[in-house]
Amino acid sequence: SPAHADIRATGLRVIRQEVEGLKALADALDATFEHAVQCILSAEHRVVVCALGKSGHVGRKVSATLAASGTPSFFIHASEASHGDLGMLMEGDVLMLFSNSGETPELKPVVERAAMLSIPVIGIASRAESFLMRKADFPLLLPDMPEACPNAIAPTTSTTMMMALGDALAVAIMEQRGMSRKKMAALH
Repeated sequence: SPAHADIRATGLRVIRQEVEGLKALADALDATFEHAVQCILSAEHRVVVCALGKSGHVGRKVSATLAASGTPSFFIHASEASHGDLGMLMEGDVLMLFSNSGETPELKPVVERAAMLSIPVIGIASRAESFLMRKADFPLLLPDMPEACPNAIAPTTSTTMMMALGDALAVAIMEQRGMSRKKMAALH
């Protein structure tokens, strides 16, 4: 029926738009990615991931992937950070922040606390001139790609690119650490 064809066409359009975002992300990957990986590899303690909203869901997954593949990591919800969870940060950590706009107000006290403790910041956002990208030691800029949502409201392409970038970081770190199937099995 025509309605089913429209539904399938929507699905195809969304997936193809997200694929275009991933292609643009791959083309934009530069030396900052390598420096971020080296920063994590040289961390004395943990990778602390922090975000809010849909970016927070991505951040939770990235943190879990890091931990499951041999890099100590945990997630702090950006809203909880200014209500006591900033105490979880310690010298020797690396902070990874996700924000599509790079202007999430709840991330500002987290960035300030990281600066006080000399914690390096890996920022992942889509606006080069945003607060997060200006303050990050390792700004990983997402390409300016349209969201797959026709009204550009629902985060779609942006969160797919965030997830892929987080996976790329985790796998690069795994490979650099020589994580084997046997070593990973000990974590599962």
